[in-house]
Amino acid sequence: MSEQEHQPSEERREREPTVPRIYVASLSDYNAGRLHGSWLEAAQDGEALLAGISEMLAASPEPIAEEWAIHDYEGFGSVRLSEYENVETVSRLALGIVEHGPAFAAWAGSMGTEESLLERFEDCYLGQWESTAAYAEDLVADLGLDEALEKVVPDGLQPYVRVDTEGLGRDMELSGDLTAVDDGQGGVFLFSQ
Repeated sequence: MSEQEHQPSEERREREPTVPRIYVASLSDYNAGRLHGSWLEAAQDGEALLAGISEMLAASPEPIAEEWAIHDYEGFGSVRLSEYENVETVSRLALGIVEHGPAFAAWAGSMGTEESLLERFEDCYLGQWESTAAYAEDLVADLGLDEALEKVVPDGLQPYVRVDTEGLGRDMELSGDLTAVDDGQGGVFLFSQ
C-alpha cells in the first residue's frame, strides 16, 4: 500500500469514540426490585474488572449479593456483549479498542471475539478508506500499472484503457481476499484475509 496513512478526515476525527465501559448490576438487587450497579471502564485487565464488580456487589444493600450481569455497555462499536459475557473477553475487546480505535471494534464485530481472531487484527488491518475502489486505486498505483500502461498503449488509445478499480475492489471483496466493514462515517475499514 502507499505510504500515505489512511485516517479519518478532520471532520471524522472530531467525533472521538466513547471509551469502552460496561454497566454491571447486582442480580440480587434486581430480583428485589431495585437497581444497584456501577459503570466500569472496561479497558483494564480481567482481574481489575472483577475487583470493580466485587466492590459493586459489596456495596449492595442486599445481604447476599453474589451474582451480577452486564446490563448496558458503550464504546464497543458493532460488538454485541451478552449479559454474561466473559470478563476476560470484555477486557481483551476494550483494551484492543483503546489501543487500535474503532477499527478493532469493527474487526471483532465482523470476525468474532475469539482470542485467536482478535490476535490477527494487526496482520489483517489495511486501514480506513473511502471505499474498496479507493483502496484498489492505490493498489494499482503502488504496482505501477498506470505507468506500465502508458509505456505500452499508443497515445491515441490511452484515454480508453484503464484498470477498472471499482470492479477490482468489488471482486477482491467478493472473492474473500478483502473484508470491508462500514466505518459509520461514510467509509470502510478494510481487512485482508
